[in-house]
Amino acid sequence: MPREISAGGVVLREISGLWHVALIEPNKTEPHVEDSPVDGAKAAVPPVKSPRKRSRAVLALPKGLVDRAEKAQAAAVREVREETGIIAEPVTKLADNKYVYVRTWGDGARVFKIVSFYLMRYVSGEIDNLAQEMRIEVKRALWVPLSEAGKQIAYSNERKVLREAQEYVKAKGLST
Repeated sequence: MPREISAGGVVLREISGLWHVALIEPNKTEPHVEDSPVDGAKAAVPPVKSPRKRSRAVLALPKGLVDRAEKAQAAAVREVREETGIIAEPVTKLADNKYVYVRTWGDGARVFKIVSFYLMRYVSGEIDNLAQEMRIEVKRALWVPLSEAGKQIAYSNERKVLREAQEYVKAKGLST
């Protein structure tokens, strides 16, 4: 089974006394299909899901493939910059999400994927100030209040990462 290694960021910024997280709205359906989460070496049988009607945009955390000879943390910082337009610094690693998805392009193979997520602190830049070539992947990037982001994020494994970020900030803080 082919493998993919990706990295992404949960970028937090305090705006008007509230923590906000940088999210993206993918421009098209991403290949990230949460059909078979992996716990250790065991793959769960994919649950049958009924289609959800969404009145809002489908939002996700910024993430992408780790380039050859690149460290996951560096890839997370790069992906955040490319997909949101902002510069952020890593604070701590939050989680590794492991799952299997079926490619909807090319060979249609099942792929084992690991996405390492890092908690990050906003440093500078304007959200959604993206290079034109990134608009193929990202429709828009925006700040969403952290307390509301879990209701707007598309993938359950990313909602878990958001909860871990909230718990970290509650327990240890995040100086701005």
